[in-house]
Amino acid sequence: MKCRRVPLEAEVVEYEIGKDLEDGTELFSDVVTKGWIVTDRLVKITKENGAVVCPYITHKRGHTFIEEGDYIIIDADGTKHVCGADKIFVRYEKVE
Repeated sequence: MKCRRVPLEAEVVEYEIGKDLEDGTELFSDVVTKGWIVTDRLVKITKENGAVVCPYITHKRGHTFIEEGDYIIIDADGTKHVCGADKIFVRYEKVE
């Protein structure tokens, strides 16, 4: 069976530090030692105490860490998703 995604309007925001778009952060050292992900492009924030943390979005499958250039999609029901700059405007078209 082939299906087409139902069109939904969503807010699309390019991620920037300090805009409170993330759901939380994880110590970079924990991401490296506990995770099975490539960490080269992860956003890293250095806190006042010197700790380096990585922001993430929480969803039903767990966490998605935010990479440089990622966009945050916020659905009408408040659900958040992360989408890379290479795919965002293939999946979403701008609405005037």
